[in-house]
Amino acid sequence: MLDRLQIVKQRFDEISDLIIQPDVIADQKRYVQLNQEYKNLKALAEKRDEYVLLIANIEEANEIIADGSDADMTEMAKMQLEEAKARLPELEDEIKFMLIPKDPEDAKNVMVEVRAGTGGDEASIFAGDLFRMYTKYCESRGWRTSVVDMNEGTSGGFKEVIFEVTGEDVYGTLKFEAGVHRVQRVPQTETQGRVHTSAATVMVLPEAEEFDVQIDMNDVRVDFFCSSGPGGQSVNTTKSAVRLTHLPTGLVAQCQDQKSQHKNKDKAFGVLRSRLYEQELAKKQAEDAVKRTSQVSSGDRSAKIRTYNYSQGRVTDHRIGMDVFDMDGVMNGKIQKLIDELQLVNNMEKLKEASEVF
Repeated sequence: MLDRLQIVKQRFDEISDLIIQPDVIADQKRYVQLNQEYKNLKALAEKRDEYVLLIANIEEANEIIADGSDADMTEMAKMQLEEAKARLPELEDEIKFMLIPKDPEDAKNVMVEVRAGTGGDEASIFAGDLFRMYTKYCESRGWRTSVVDMNEGTSGGFKEVIFEVTGEDVYGTLKFEAGVHRVQRVPQTETQGRVHTSAATVMVLPEAEEFDVQIDMNDVRVDFFCSSGPGGQSVNTTKSAVRLTHLPTGLVAQCQDQKSQHKNKDKAFGVLRSRLYEQELAKKQAEDAVKRTSQVSSGDRSAKIRTYNYSQGRVTDHRIGMDVFDMDGVMNGKIQKLIDELQLVNNMEKLKEASEVF
């Protein structure tokens, strides 16, 4: 392990020098990538220093105990050795987890798309509940959310809502939310008190920077139209809403959240870039899936990942077989327990794959 940690230290020192070089700062893409790598390696370099010190303390304590000439020093050395040996396996486990190669997408901001599925009006209402759940969760993490586009349901909620989330390690946290979410409850529109099953689909797209995806403007058709929904008198009279169609792929992105046509166009391009980027990422994940079977990140958008059973007050994540009996808390954004467990299972899978390295 020390050999691997020494390589980490050398790379950390190398990047520390690189990120202050003018030519690197001028290259935005490289500068962003190196800064992220510096941030990841800094924590590992600190753990490496602790590990080296711990090994030195163990060696020193063993030498003092072997000498045995000073009773007080020997007793202190025995205490030091006991503490160090207790800490060593914990520290080694921490370092092993940190040495697992990180998904380079994890640090990215995201575009989240929530769409009503089967279930008519109730599905739209549920999509609205999920949107509220995620915005509450993001607020608790100190992340910023911004609506890009929405299509409201006839009885409340959304047929579709797209929103941007910006913060630290957003994609690495929210990527496990992608898939089909199912709800079992008595709908507001039900008069007989019968439980219905409805669904909504969640997509989590890593936000692509301009240097991640190059879009040829000749491949994009730009349409301007009047916004619909809330927003004041200018909504239905000014063509501020923007729809982009990427002709080679048929992908469509639109934004009508801002009063400014220019701002809507920028946001729509952000969505389009992210969809194109995610398309390439999905291909890579499909190739990786052939090599490995992941319990929590199959990338299958049609997979049912979670059920919200209101009558039993239970939320079940089907990927890890976890039940949480706190419906009100979950729907108010308290989903960290579920996310922590999903990340833990995912990390254990990665650690198992990388076990031969250690």
